[in-house]
Parts: sequence; C-alpha cells; structure tokens
Amino acid sequence: MIAHFLETTGGGVIFGLAIMLLAGFVMSRITNLFHLPNVTGYILAGVLIGPYLLHLIPDSMIQGMDFVTDVALSFIAFGVGKYFRLETLKRDGKKVIIITIFEALMAALVICLVMIYLFHLPVPFALILGAIGCATAPASTIMTIRQYKAKGPFIDTILQVVALDDAVALIAFSAATAAAQAIQSGRGFQAATILLPIAYNLAALAMGALAGFIMHLMLRHQNNKETALIVAVFLILLLSGACSSLSVSPLLACMVAGTVYINISHSKLVFKQINRFTPPIQVLFFVLSGLRLNVLSLKTAGVVGVVYFFIRILGKYAGASLGGLVTKSSPAITKYLGLALVPQAGVSIGLAVLGQRMLPPEYGTMLSTIILSSGVLYEMVGPACAKASMFLSGSIKRDAVPQRKQRKLAAQAAAAAVSPPDAQPASPQPPAAAPSDSDQQPVGKP
Repeated sequence: MIAHFLETTGGGVIFGLAIMLLAGFVMSRITNLFHLPNVTGYILAGVLIGPYLLHLIPDSMIQGMDFVTDVALSFIAFGVGKYFRLETLKRDGKKVIIITIFEALMAALVICLVMIYLFHLPVPFALILGAIGCATAPASTIMTIRQYKAKGPFIDTILQVVALDDAVALIAFSAATAAAQAIQSGRGFQAATILLPIAYNLAALAMGALAGFIMHLMLRHQNNKETALIVAVFLILLLSGACSSLSVSPLLACMVAGTVYINISHSKLVFKQINRFTPPIQVLFFVLSGLRLNVLSLKTAGVVGVVYFFIRILGKYAGASLGGLVTKSSPAITKYLGLALVPQAGVSIGLAVLGQRMLPPEYGTMLSTIILSSGVLYEMVGPACAKASMFLSGSIKRDAVPQRKQRKLAAQAAAAAVSPPDAQPASPQPPAAAPSDSDQQPVGKP
C-alpha cells in the first residue's frame, strides 16, 4: 500500500528517501545493541523495507536510484585520496602495492581454479568472475573506521590497500574480458578490446588530476567552510558525471582528485567538510544495496554462489598474509589485514553488469546473480570482520567499561593509601585536605 502511494503521489521520491533514512537510522540503533557496525544495520534496513519483505519502496524507484551509488562512491573515493601523501607513498608505497597485488590476484586465482576444476564451468565465465572477485568495497570499511575512530599504521595500510584494490580489479577485468572475448569468438585477441578500456581509465585519471588542481586554484585563498564545500561538491559531481559518460568507474578519478589536492594544498578543510556532508548519502547508498538484494536469487545461485562467497574470503586472507610476509610487514598486517578486505559492492556490481553482456545468457545471469547476492552478504558480514581486524590489531580503543573499572580501582587504591584499614584513630580527626586537581582527575581523561 505504501509503495503504491509513493508511486502515485507527486512527492513519492522524497517520501521514499525519508523512509530509507529513517529505516537505516532505526536499524543501526538496533544493531548497535549487538555491537555491530552501523553499515550492517543500514543494509539490513534495506532488506527489511525491500520488495521481498515489507515492500515499502516501489521497484521503479529502486531502479531509478543508480545515481546514488555513483555519487556516494565518488565522495568516498575522494576522501580516500587524502591518505596518499607523497611522504607516505615514499615510505610505504612499494609495500602497499605488493600487498595489494598479492591479495587481489590470489583471490582471482583461487576463484578461477575452483570454478574451472571443481564446477567445470567455462573458462570465460571463470576468468570474468575471478577478475570481479579482486574488487573490494571501500565504503563499509571506511565508515567502520570512522565510527570507531580507529587510527594507526594498520589503518593507514587498510585505506591505501582498499584504494588501490579497485585499480587492480579494473586492470584485471579488462584483461579477463579481452581473453574471454578471444576464447568465445575463436578469432584470437584484438587490440581494441584491451586498449580501449585502458584508454578510458587513463582519461578518467587525467580528469581526476585536473579536478584536484582546479580545486586547489579555486580554494587556495579561501578559508570559508561553506565555499570550500560548494566548490568540492561541484567538482566531484562534475567528475563523477564525466566518468559515467565514459562508462568507467568514478572511483579512481575521484581518488586521484583527492590525492592531487592534498599534496598541493596540504589542507584538510575540504575533507572535513565532505565528511560532515556525506553521511546521509552514504546511508542511502547502503540501504539501497539492501533494497537491491534479490532474496529469491540466493536459491538460484546455489552451491556455486555459496562456494564463491567463502573462497573469495579465503583468497583475500591468504593473499594479504602472503603479501605481508613478502614485504616483512608487521604481525598485525600479516595476521589481520585480510579480515578488513571482505566487503564487495559498488565497483563489482558495475563490472558484473558489463560482464553479463559478454557471456551467454545463462552464464551472464549466473554471474550477475552471484555478484549481486554475495555482494550484499559481504556488506553484512564485512563491517563486523573489519571491526574485528581493527580490534585485534589494537587500532580501536578499548570500551569505556574497562576504563570505568580502572578508574574505580584507582579510586579505591587512593582511598586505601590515605586511610589504611588498620589505622583506627582514637579520637575524631580533622578532615583531610582535599586532593589536588591532578589527584581528582579520572584515569583516561585529559
């Protein structure tokens, strides 16, 4: 009934966005009770109000919200760019690139081998599915980092790896589709199938660098927060639209824009304003991911989809660990980085749409079903895995409960030191002098 009302009323889209935001907020409060990240609650909210449960949002509205995905990912990618400072890249760039190549290609290799030798599926299908499996969705991991205010070298490595991950995935997908088309056509490899995707992505990177430079020119003499936000949103949306017109992902271009801007301006004002502006957009993005989950397709994907779900996680974890060993990284990176690379959505969904067109109908449908259904499942378990990796690595501060216990024990110890239990005064004593401010300051408080 509500979906029909939204379709027939003039303000249906506005009401629909309001319902999505409310559902995401309420469900995130519920998942917080179980110590789950907010992203998990947003996706579950989308499933709840989606077409297979409450059906509060009409299908036509869901299909018309593709722009929300591009806009949300564009802002997220721009924010990731600030972590690519030149001094950091000079110090850790080689290490991060090696780890990224290992974890991405290891997942692709494991997926390809299992699909070919265990399920006896066609090589073109296995190649394309493996290439898509390289991709990692940075959005949920970054939101989890922000929610728990995680910091440190481990977090810096995560952000750089997930940012480069999509670059590796796009290159691998271009190579896989070229190989798949050559195998299916029987005419061998053609230069256009390889060079055109590379040329489009290079053009997107150039546009991103130009956008970052223009942003610096427009804001170098500006200290006004509102002006900085307006200029940044304008350039990011313009860049995202240009990438969409070329049918390439806006992730790399927006990430380059953020990288160029931070290295030229050395100012974080724009990034702070973007962080305050984008939370509602990101909530809509994750709720929309839940809305798009075809619950019935989980049965269609069958054993192949279930196996893909687990072997990709295995490949990511093994590749990250091996990359950490090769680069002699810290034990935290070697042991726990793979847990933060579980989420998969955004770029992978776009690549699945492209890959579906290049395969026979039955295999194209299977490819799309596997990526769409597993993508939402990854987004549901991924934030929890990311939180676990940050907690195990020591990047998340301990909860307030242990701090309260620590303060209580400290107060008891101070009281015992002032008035030992065996000291029994024979006559009333004057009150002790009040402790100094430093003695009254709670443990763990500034």
